[in-house]
Amino acid sequence: MITLSKGMVLAAGLGTRMSPLTEAVPKPLLALRGRSLLDHALDRLGDAGIGEAVVNAYHLAPQVVAACEARRSPRCTVLVEDTLLETGGGIRNALPHLGDAPFAVVNGDAYWLDGPTPALLRLAAAFDEARMDALLLMVRAAQVEGEVGLGDFLLDPLGRLRRPREREVAPYLYAGVQIIHPRLLDGTSPGRFGLMGPWMRAIEAGRLYGLVHDGAWFHLSTPPDLQRAEEALDKGLVNLF
Repeated sequence: MITLSKGMVLAAGLGTRMSPLTEAVPKPLLALRGRSLLDHALDRLGDAGIGEAVVNAYHLAPQVVAACEARRSPRCTVLVEDTLLETGGGIRNALPHLGDAPFAVVNGDAYWLDGPTPALLRLAAAFDEARMDALLLMVRAAQVEGEVGLGDFLLDPLGRLRRPREREVAPYLYAGVQIIHPRLLDGTSPGRFGLMGPWMRAIEAGRLYGLVHDGAWFHLSTPPDLQRAEEALDKGLVNLF
């Protein structure tokens, strides 16, 4: 169990699958239920007791900067990337602002409804620094609307994750919410890289774990996904699982 004090929202992506909406607005600033996805993510960090957040920006970065400056909490540091660093590179670039303790990372397009206990607090309660380099929030692929492919991960009885083998269907999707220990990025170099490499090294060491979400989660990849989520929320057609 840990207490979270810092977090990061990944808001630098191009959001190409959400085009044409993202031609003029960065994906994390698209609205759902009257607030931007970025505001929803930062609200969740604040609700979990996180007082300091890092937000990275690249695509239409001035809009992201202005959105963060308009907030009072959590306190936001915006890192504008000169070149797109992807998820791993963006987090590595932010490490000087995140400290030596485990921290939360939320994708800028992640939107979820909590179950009985907020997901970030469940992750913090389950995080074991001695055993884990990262703990990912997972959702059951069969209960997600939209194109999800063959799934992302399989979960063993101890909660350890592995990637699917060729032609193997994985029952879980990564929900875009996780807790990372900074050592996950040991051995990486500055620059552009994704998180899959560090995750795979953690899998090989038996140190990548997952926790299944007990609330609702929305796949927000395309404009129809966003419209479907808005309609479901407006009509109350949301099942917690």
